[in-house]
Amino acid sequence: MDILIKAAQLILSLSIIVILHELGHFIPARWFKIRVEKFYLFFDPWFSLFKVNKGGTEYGIGWLPLGGYVKISGMVDESMDKEQMAKPPEPWEFRSKPAWQRLIVMVGGVTVNLILGMLIYTMVLFVWGRDFLPLSEVKYGIHPSEVMKAEGVQEGDRLLKLDGRTPRTLEELTKDILLTDAHTLTVERNGTEQEVKLSPDVSDKILNSGEKELFGIRIPFIVDTVMVGDNAEAAGVKKNDVMLAVNSTDTKFFGDFRKALAEHKGAEVTLKVQRDGAPIAITVKVSEEGTIGIGNRSPDTYFNYGHETFSFGESIPAGISLAMNTLTGYVSSLKLLFSKAGASQIGGFGSIGSMFPSTWNWQAFWSLTALLSIILAFMNLLPIPALDGGHVMFLLYEMVVGKPAPQRVMEVAQMVGMVLLLGLMLFANGNDLFKGLNN
Repeated sequence: MDILIKAAQLILSLSIIVILHELGHFIPARWFKIRVEKFYLFFDPWFSLFKVNKGGTEYGIGWLPLGGYVKISGMVDESMDKEQMAKPPEPWEFRSKPAWQRLIVMVGGVTVNLILGMLIYTMVLFVWGRDFLPLSEVKYGIHPSEVMKAEGVQEGDRLLKLDGRTPRTLEELTKDILLTDAHTLTVERNGTEQEVKLSPDVSDKILNSGEKELFGIRIPFIVDTVMVGDNAEAAGVKKNDVMLAVNSTDTKFFGDFRKALAEHKGAEVTLKVQRDGAPIAITVKVSEEGTIGIGNRSPDTYFNYGHETFSFGESIPAGISLAMNTLTGYVSSLKLLFSKAGASQIGGFGSIGSMFPSTWNWQAFWSLTALLSIILAFMNLLPIPALDGGHVMFLLYEMVVGKPAPQRVMEVAQMVGMVLLLGLMLFANGNDLFKGLNN
């Protein structure tokens, strides 16, 4: 069921993004009196699920959910309609219009996606505001990943500064380590400040490790939920019990507790808990999955989260700023792809779908839709033939030189671009499949 909910959110999100992207091409094309032959959500090789002809344009839904397209008359595109291009240009065709009009048509999709990201972020901030955990609130310290342990970060360290700066949140600090060639991490350890020198290739080490997070937040463990009929209830564990140890292992923090149970799957363990101020011992059977059927209190009972609210007027610049920061962060992260480790992290539809929550959450849905819209805007603007950016490149060439590139050159470039994109898509989804088989 979780997979279906994630898939539904992914399909809806991509459908919104793709339809509006193609409208960004469609509207200026019709404005300049260019004939649009097709407007499709998803691709329709051989057949379509639905189609209707209106005003000389065929509107439809294809069966292959890999995006969408508009087919514009007189344009070298993925349709490779050489028969049409061999005929003399007609006044309603793309190739008959001035270069500046064609340029507006081609950048229309990217522009719409960028504006869409800004608008969605604006409304998300206006409706829900923004929660964040200040770095100063991570008062119990962190669980470092294996890579960060090797760098010199220790269990329970409090993170203070990165290269002399104080990031607002742990997420911001993590992003800066990955993207800004950070050198020095300042931590509080046993009541004193210490500096941890980071390796120049720490980003590559992180990517090679495959670890999903650099720092886990240490959270105390006070039982909030005891599952009815599970092992903990049978053993006598009660709500508000404070977890202290599993056998002889200190488990005051939730992460330590989960790790200790994972090491005793299928076995009996002795829990040391504090109840009403007094320590007691409880023997309980651990399941084969490494659980006993209890849950921790919500993190907001341990930490003071920050929350920002925005008036409609305040949400507009904040939404634009969030969109631009998202864009610059994504662009900066692309440098990581030009390494073996980074390439291995490229994901396809499976990776994108996993970003959505397993329960329907409109705030998460719209936030992820904004992110994907901004990513699509940037990716489409890359100067790769078959993408909008490839067409823009040829149009700029025409505007500078004073004549269009030879049609044969554009056709070959289009084919090369399509092969490259297909190869990248197969690689990305192949990565997803490989990861799935090895998990």
